[in-house]
Amino acid sequence: MTDALDYEMLSTAFEEAPVGIVMTRHRVIRYYNKAFAHMFGYEGDELRDRSFAILYPSLDEFVKIGNVGVQPLRDTGRYSDERIMARRDGTLFWCRVRGNSLTRNEPLAHAVWSMADLSHERPVIKMTMRERQIVMHLGEGRTSKNIARILEISPRTVEAYRARLLKKFDVSNVAELLSHVGGMPGA
Repeated sequence: MTDALDYEMLSTAFEEAPVGIVMTRHRVIRYYNKAFAHMFGYEGDELRDRSFAILYPSLDEFVKIGNVGVQPLRDTGRYSDERIMARRDGTLFWCRVRGNSLTRNEPLAHAVWSMADLSHERPVIKMTMRERQIVMHLGEGRTSKNIARILEISPRTVEAYRARLLKKFDVSNVAELLSHVGGMPGA
């Protein structure tokens, strides 16, 4: 009888967790809890067997962000970042994403992800997809050279985007930029 009780307790913990939890196979949503569905504006089984692509601002971002996480998942089995995602109604929001691959040799074949909505502390500011990518990588502490390699663009292009972002948000350095776009008070 203990096994049935343990299963019920685990099932309740999964369903009632305060963060979104989702299990994927090849970036297709298989199982998820209520917090995950609610975060994206869905109910019940509406997301089951749907591609994760519907939760991104664009198909291009779905592809590019997925590609960024493959190597860390292969190397360590884990990946995390903060990125902009899209709700069912099209509104964008910052989301903290953490994942574990259960199949490191094929990292996206089977993974478990936790997702936390950061919209209350980090409002979305209008940026292009490329600007969002640059800011995401700057927030991870990457250099222009590393960002260029990941995004398959030149380091000079990254520097140009960085300079435009500093000017756009009227800040003098990356720390101020991240503070500004992150919705956090300045240093």
